[in-house]
Amino acid sequence: MPPSPAQRRYRALFLSDTHLGMRGCRADLLLDFLRQVECEHLYLIGDIVDGWRLRRSWYWDPLHDQVIRRVLAMARTGTRVTYIPGNHDEVFRDWAGPEFAVAGVNLVLEAEHVAADGRRFLLIHGDEFDSVVRYATLLAHLGDGAYDAALTANRWFNAVRRRLGYPYWSLSQWLKRQVKGAVKAIDRFEVALAEEARRRGFDGVICGHIHHAEMRMVNGIAYMNDGDWVESCSALAEHADGRFELIDWAAEQRRRHGAPPVLPAPTLVSAP
Repeated sequence: MPPSPAQRRYRALFLSDTHLGMRGCRADLLLDFLRQVECEHLYLIGDIVDGWRLRRSWYWDPLHDQVIRRVLAMARTGTRVTYIPGNHDEVFRDWAGPEFAVAGVNLVLEAEHVAADGRRFLLIHGDEFDSVVRYATLLAHLGDGAYDAALTANRWFNAVRRRLGYPYWSLSQWLKRQVKGAVKAIDRFEVALAEEARRRGFDGVICGHIHHAEMRMVNGIAYMNDGDWVESCSALAEHADGRFELIDWAAEQRRRHGAPPVLPAPTLVSAP
């Protein structure tokens, strides 16, 4: 079925860290986003299903099912879907390979994306570089328990906002940005990934893992992180002419509700 004229069309879309199976997953916003886009290639760059959380405590609501169904529907109707497992869905890494596909979804350990303007990008989740930067989802020294507490506070905070008629805003993301150590750790992560792309002869790298959407040049290498769907609710998109855009879906929701944006508007970057 052809896409609706109202839907946005992209050459490629990049998503990661949806953490389906986690109570903090914003599956509602993710489903809203997926229903409004069409693309030639969809890259799922790790931590799509949170196997760690599901092993500890099972949580899976109907919205999580609908997200999976939407992705499979995109694969059935012509979108090439590539899934690169991360550390939270690492069980899929044992199955990943160039010939492995399920329901039209190709499962690989990493990938190369050639943009419309010819630039070559390494696609990798990024957890492989934790041993270099010692950075996990919030901060290694704060620990996973502190991050869980921040996300729990985030859920209650936004439940109150909804009752008052306000759209989603990430309290946990704001808290993380106030910690100077987090900012330094993010910078080390970005430099490490950019240097890996340079070492392997790529023009840039596209990754996830640290829940921090970003698009910048690092020593001549294009570093792009598509963010997450727990805090920032963001995606990376490539247009038909090779331009890349960070889409802040939570900010767009706030604008649709008439609220002023909290984060900067999306930025467009083309080849130098």
